[in-house]
Amino acid sequence: MEHIRTAVVGFGLGGRVFHAPFISANPRYALEVVVTANDDRIAQVEAQYPEARIVRSADELEQQLDRLDLVVVSTPPATHAPLAERALRGGAAVVVDKPFVVDSADGERLIGIAREEGQLLTVFQNRRWDGDFLTVRKLLAEGTLGTVRRFESRMESYKPLVTKPWKATSNADEGGGILYDLGPHLIDQALQLFGDAELVHVERAAHRETGGPDDDVFLALRHASGVISHLWMNALAPQAAPRFRVTGSESAYTKWGADVQEAAVDAGMLPTDPGYGVEDKLAWGLLGFDQESTRLPTENGSYPAFYELLAAAIQNGAPVPVDPADSLRAHRIIEAALAF
Repeated sequence: MEHIRTAVVGFGLGGRVFHAPFISANPRYALEVVVTANDDRIAQVEAQYPEARIVRSADELEQQLDRLDLVVVSTPPATHAPLAERALRGGAAVVVDKPFVVDSADGERLIGIAREEGQLLTVFQNRRWDGDFLTVRKLLAEGTLGTVRRFESRMESYKPLVTKPWKATSNADEGGGILYDLGPHLIDQALQLFGDAELVHVERAAHRETGGPDDDVFLALRHASGVISHLWMNALAPQAAPRFRVTGSESAYTKWGADVQEAAVDAGMLPTDPGYGVEDKLAWGLLGFDQESTRLPTENGSYPAFYELLAAAIQNGAPVPVDPADSLRAHRIIEAALAF
């Protein structure tokens, strides 16, 4: 195929920042359809992607699947499984935003449907291409840290108000709460770095609203490799702790701050602009021993790599960028945490 004819379902933060800009910037794709019923978002699509057709519902999209090669599902979690199934059965490859599904049984079923229909299915685990994560992965590959003993990973912010209505009211049985929101990133990164793990401790709390979605979660994992992972996700942290702290027998690496790509694209930067994904040296992490530590350049972030790898899978038969079975492994840890 000359171009991968693509529809993005949903134009909230995910569709607007994480999907449409990278699809539009890649010459192997054609952003043909955006699905949204929100008038403000329709105006944004018309201004930014005038070549795209706008449809207001999944039912309307379903009537056009014979003219599409790829459907990207970027909607609230409870809708992921039914929308992905409709697209797969309609003859399109599918990208599902995280969390892949709300129930792991739905994920297993989708993988089976994709196999049955002969379609590609992948999950948008974009944090595998964060610059800081790529830096940690490089340090491990080079053996710089020696034998890693503990991996600390955090995604923290201070957001006392919930601006999206579905996030304010959806509990875990609908894919709501911070464990479903950020857990898929943190757990997937830990599993990618250190292999399979079991859950050994959980702390969950809802501070913003009694009985509401969780907004402060801590998980402890023990990997088969021997590494202990401590994972924090918190929406009410006035001061953020280090994003990563990795301690080994020979050295340690500590990194503060968030990957630069989301904020840059949200501010209008294009993935093709010079300096995209490049972090200022003042934000580089520290490698070494306390007073003897030195600043280590952060690897460039590379979200465009996801869609480049997906294009190779669709057009050339290469592997998908993220095996959905990987996302299911992380999801089962989330389910275990909810039942802990």
